[in-house]
Parts: sequence; C-alpha cells; structure tokens
Amino acid sequence: MTREPETPSLLQRRIYGTVGITLLVGLYLLVGLAGHDPWRGDDARYFGPILSMLNGEGWLFPMLAGEALADYPPLYYWTGALLAWASSSFLALHEGARLASAVFVALGVYFSARTAEALYGRPARTPGALLTMGSLGLVLHAHETQPLLALLAMIALTLRGLAQVPQRPLAGALLAGLGSALAFLATGLSGLLLTAPLFPLVMLLSSDCRNPRASGALLLGLCLALTLSALWPLAVHLHQPELLSLWLRAEWARFDGPPLSPGEITRGLELFGWFTWPLWPIALWSLWRGRRTLGDLRWLLPGLSALLMIALFVIAGDLSQAAALPILPAMALLAAGGVPSLRRGAANALDWFSLMSLAVFGILVWLAWSAQSAGWPPGLARHVARNAPDFVLPDPVFQAVLGAAISLVWIALLWKLPRSSSRAPANWAIGLTMLWCLAVVLLMPWFDNGRSYREAARSLEIAVAGERETSPGACIATAGLPGHVRSSLDYFSGLRTEPIVDDITPCPLLLVMNDEPPSTQLAPEWKTVWEFQRGAGRRAERFTLLRRELP
Repeated sequence: MTREPETPSLLQRRIYGTVGITLLVGLYLLVGLAGHDPWRGDDARYFGPILSMLNGEGWLFPMLAGEALADYPPLYYWTGALLAWASSSFLALHEGARLASAVFVALGVYFSARTAEALYGRPARTPGALLTMGSLGLVLHAHETQPLLALLAMIALTLRGLAQVPQRPLAGALLAGLGSALAFLATGLSGLLLTAPLFPLVMLLSSDCRNPRASGALLLGLCLALTLSALWPLAVHLHQPELLSLWLRAEWARFDGPPLSPGEITRGLELFGWFTWPLWPIALWSLWRGRRTLGDLRWLLPGLSALLMIALFVIAGDLSQAAALPILPAMALLAAGGVPSLRRGAANALDWFSLMSLAVFGILVWLAWSAQSAGWPPGLARHVARNAPDFVLPDPVFQAVLGAAISLVWIALLWKLPRSSSRAPANWAIGLTMLWCLAVVLLMPWFDNGRSYREAARSLEIAVAGERETSPGACIATAGLPGHVRSSLDYFSGLRTEPIVDDITPCPLLLVMNDEPPSTQLAPEWKTVWEFQRGAGRRAERFTLLRRELP
C-alpha cells in the first residue's frame, strides 16, 4: 500500500516545490565553502594545481608547487582557476577555487533529477535531486577541492544523454558522448572506463535501443567520446611529450596494483554502506519491485553504471572515501525509481529514522560546541583542549544565536513538510542540510584550527628568510613531504621545496616532517635551526628545518 499524498497549500508548493529545492541545494552547496583555509588532505593538495594556473603555469598539464601532478587531467582545475579569478575581488583564492565543487555537484544533482524524470516519470524528478544531494558521503567532499566531483557530474551527464536515446536517439547519444569525453578530461582513463562501455552495453542489452536509429546514434556517440577524449593527450604530446609519458605511467600504475582482497572487499562494502545512505535500501527496493523488467532501460542503465563503478573500485584497490563518489548518480537513480512505490510502513520508518538520527547528530554538534565554549561535558572538553591547546572560540554568543536560529528553522520546515511520496527523501535532505549548516556555524573554527597549515607556513617563512640573509636564494630540500603540505607552503608563504634525488641535494636547507627521514639517519653536518609542532595525539605533526654546516 502506497502513501496517499495530501494536497499542499500554495505556500507549501512554493517552499517545497522547485524554488524551495533550488534554494535548499544552493544552501547545501554554498555554506561551508568559504571561511576556512585549505585543509589537510585533498582540499589543500588539489588546490595546488589551481594556484599554479593562477600563477601562469600548468595550464595544459597540472602542476603542484612547481612539480608535475599526474593524478587527474585538468577539467576540474580549469574550472576552479576560472572561478577563483572571477571571484577574487570578494573571495580568497582558495575559497573561489572551491566554487568548482559547488558547480559540479549542482550539475550532478540537476542531471540526476532530469534523468530520473526521463526514466521513471515526473514523480521521480524531485526524489532524484534530493537523494543525490542527500547521500551521507557526499556532504564533506562537496565542500572541499575535489576533482572526483567533476567525474560525478559527467557520469550524471552521460546517463542523462543515454536515457534520452529511445525518444531522441541522435541528441541523446551526442550528449552522452560529450559527457563521456568530459569524464575522461576529469579523471582520465577511469572516467572513460566508467562511461564509454555503457554505449555498447545499452545497445546490446536494452530492447529500447536495438532499433537501427538508436544503435547508429549510440555508435556515433561512442565515436564522439573517443575522439574528443584524444584531444588533451594529443595536446600534451605535442607540447610536453615527457609529461604525457609521466601521466600514462601514473594511469597504468593506478590499475596495475593488486585488486581488493576478500577482507578489503568487506571494508569496501562497509564504506559503500554508510557512504550511500539512505540510497542503497531504497535502491534495493526498486530493483525488487522491477525484478521482472530489469532488461528495461530504466533499470538497466543505472544498474550497469553501478556495476562498472564497483568493478573498477575492486580492480583499482582504492579504499579511500572519495573513490566511492562516482557511484552516487547510479544509486540515486535506482533509489528515485522506487520512492513513488514505497509502502506506507517503509516510508514512515525511513522518515522517522531520518528525523531521529539527524536530531541525535544535531545534539552531538551542540555538545561539541558546549565543550569548547563552556567546558561541558568535562570529558569532551578535555579532549578538545588536548587536541587543540591553543584554540580560542572566536564569538560564542553569535554562534549560539545563529545555531539556535538554524535549529528552529529546521524544526519548522520538518513540521510543515507536506505528506507525499517524496516526504522521506525531503526530510532527510532538509535535515542533512540544516545539520551541515549547524556544524559549520558551531564547529568550523575548531576544525580550521586543526587542519590549516597557515601558521606553520608563516613561521617557516620567517625562519627561511633569516637563513637566506646569510645564504641568498638558498633552496629547501625535502623527502616525502605530502602534496597538501607543499601546496600550503606555496600558497601561504611562497616557499617551494626541491626533491632529494639518490640521497643527494645541493640545497643548504632541509625540511623534515615527522622525522621522515629520521633525524638520526641524517649526516652530522645537518643542524636544526627551526621546529614547529601542530596538533596533538595521533594528529600531531612536527616540522623541522635543518641547515647544512660546511666544515
């Protein structure tokens, strides 16, 4: 038995209709993009190529602090650099660069919603948008500098095109071909492997696409994808052939390693379990409901996309959280197809679980802020002080007022949410957005204190300036310095390090992080001139600058 929707009022149609969903998506994407430094990890690492482009280098092949970075092709970096330049009058460069994440997630949400409508009808469009943005694993990555978000958007674009092939063969296939080519420009061979095989698979397996017009259009779309994908490697080969070789080696290494072991596959399932919540339970219900028609394009297309993603995930052996992002469009589509047919009991259970779980997380956010501002609860307050002993809460009164306002708006929106087939996804998406806004207001300063390298970079800059007074232009050698640290040093202090080759360096200065290489293994002529420690416990990081003292 399905739920009977109630007739919403005009105000409810405005708040919870297309305008309201657009505002919700905008609020979800924009809150948290600004107001903090590049953070440890991918956020700082992948800001490095954007910074290089803004400094006039690495426009064709990404560079990080003067060194080639072969992780991904430049689609995301081009977008980030353009947006950072365009917004430089009112946003810091790293904040403007993160707008690329908002753009690509917005595209992913839009294309997923339109694909859901094309596959399942108008009632699935709103759930398609809400479920895409409501994935639990997306929220943090959507607010960092993350090139895999471009792949998410391009997979959604490819699926959008393929979903149109039965009605508009040529237009749909060409749109899908463009999406596949851009997926390659976003992440390289992995992007192509996640999109290009869909063309022949759909043509062979779907009865909706076996007619001559659809088959011919799909072949044309595949040719377009492969042709456009060859343009960037060709340009790199013509201008810097050695960098193309570097990129090809990096791509081969990505797939040449061992696949996931049985134990790692279990960990991968756990990752997908929480990362795609609440998509996967509804997706399983959808597949069960459509089990007799799984050969139809509406189930086949997202199902094949999900299977390609899982196969690549296992082969590549990458268990990082961001590696699960490309599965979200397919999972959102499968879930959107089942939302209108959810039974009343299942929909109510999901609705109440969303409400209770997000409310608990909201209470935990308030407790964490209380530990920072009032020292209660005592155990959590001691943990906060131990991990950030130098942290001072900037404006607790303003935080409390704004946090209370967000909580009240959250309650009001859920209280007046009209009953419909989309109530459970809407409840979750609204709650997740409000929870994210609450966490940004109350906890962002504390996270920024522990994840930014601004103070370390500025302190090192002063130390290096003192050393260069006696040795003008002295270079800094390093071994094993992570990309996010090199990017932060380049951004905050303009310092670039040079790698040690075969344990030999001409540089008179050496920067060591966490004693790697251990200071005990260094030659005796290296003397410590500067030290800096940030964080505490397992998050503690220590930087040491050494000078070579010649006899």
